[in-house]
Amino acid sequence: MRHAAILFYELLSWRSVLDILLIAAGLFFLYRTLLRLGTWKIMAGILMALVVFILANALQLKGIEWIYHNVSNVAVLGLIIIFQPELRKVLEKAVSVPPHRYKGADTPLHGLVGDALIKLAQERCGAIVVFPGREPLSDKISGGYQLNAVPSLPLILSIFDSNSPGHDGAVIIENGKLTQFGVRLPMSQSTRLSEEYGTRHHAAMGLAEQTDAMALVVSEERGQASVFVNGEMHPVRTAEQITRAIATHQREMGFFNRDNAPKIRKRTIFQCVASLIIAVVFWSSLAISQREVVERVLPVNIDYTSPADDLVLVGDKPNEVKLYLSGPKSEMDNLASNPPSVKIDLSKMAKGSQTIIITSENLRLPKAVTLLDTSPQQLKLTLAAVVQKNVAITPQIIGKLPGNLKIKKITVTPETVLVTIPVVREERGTEEVLTTPIYLESISTDSKLFCKVIARPSIQPVTKRWPDVEVFIELK
Repeated sequence: MRHAAILFYELLSWRSVLDILLIAAGLFFLYRTLLRLGTWKIMAGILMALVVFILANALQLKGIEWIYHNVSNVAVLGLIIIFQPELRKVLEKAVSVPPHRYKGADTPLHGLVGDALIKLAQERCGAIVVFPGREPLSDKISGGYQLNAVPSLPLILSIFDSNSPGHDGAVIIENGKLTQFGVRLPMSQSTRLSEEYGTRHHAAMGLAEQTDAMALVVSEERGQASVFVNGEMHPVRTAEQITRAIATHQREMGFFNRDNAPKIRKRTIFQCVASLIIAVVFWSSLAISQREVVERVLPVNIDYTSPADDLVLVGDKPNEVKLYLSGPKSEMDNLASNPPSVKIDLSKMAKGSQTIIITSENLRLPKAVTLLDTSPQQLKLTLAAVVQKNVAITPQIIGKLPGNLKIKKITVTPETVLVTIPVVREERGTEEVLTTPIYLESISTDSKLFCKVIARPSIQPVTKRWPDVEVFIELK
């Protein structure tokens, strides 16, 4: 009951409401676009796979979970590639705004087009007439001829006469004029239209699937007119039906006065409500899963701050510790991707051996995450006093000279280096500073070599940087 109350309280916050509304809007536009483009079956298959994963996660089927977690990243990229046209249409539709080109219904034009198409159908003369929507058509259509003429019945009939050069293409009617004719439309990529229909019908369906334009088609074989809009085909028999279809399309596209605002269909209301319900269920399930308390083991690094100037950390020091944590799944996932580190402050520690117990004070954990245990649970550290001392730099010679050659003299520059050395009884006699290895097998003449310095971590140069060493080997 307590978790349900918390979830209900979160649902009432403005952030949650905004989140759910944006998800619902995305689902609504995605569904409408996929439905119009005829690719909703692929989306249904993806949703089925998602349901299988949710059930597998609830039943703790490790095999399915492993497959999902290892394939999901690649699958997301694949889906973006597969649904690239659909995603593009969703984004275009989301930002499309109604154009304000018409100040009233152009009823004479609608009736003129209706009469022309019915006459063409009676004469069994094929035709395609396109009324654009909000979305531009320039990237979907190709070819054609510019016209920009005032519509008339003889002009429309002459364009689709079989002797006209553009009778096989489409006529674009925009801003009350015939702007183009002989235009080629994109072919439908879906299977919703039967193969018994010809090229005109498939071209009109392709435009209706890929844009919000309306295409009116006359079949020369059947002598019948059809309306293609939103990826659907509707047969029409009279000029009045064509006139109403054109008026409805332009009213829905916002071409008329705002007083003639389109009525919201019951199907659209149902789709909006369904999208909202799915968004609420998705958000609630996500919130519940993210609030699920889990336990995990997280290996993290140990960061040591510098001790006082007259002290140095000696002996073995652990560089990693395992944390046993408990908290919400979302917080644990964030910690796994951005793990914290254990902070050990040496600046306030005195000389000698000390035991440090690792607690939540050494970590920066989210408030909802609890530290259960650590491995190791404590660290044994030793700080020793340091003294400054000049130590000779010894060249590290490896191997033998070729042939009968022998070393006459080795000169090291500089010969010594000022270092800080911890005062530890068991480490006396190990105050050696060496150069990087010098291999004699590759030396056949007097040679000058440049080397780096090698020393134990507890021995550090006073200047905070080791000098470069020059080693001159003279042979005899």
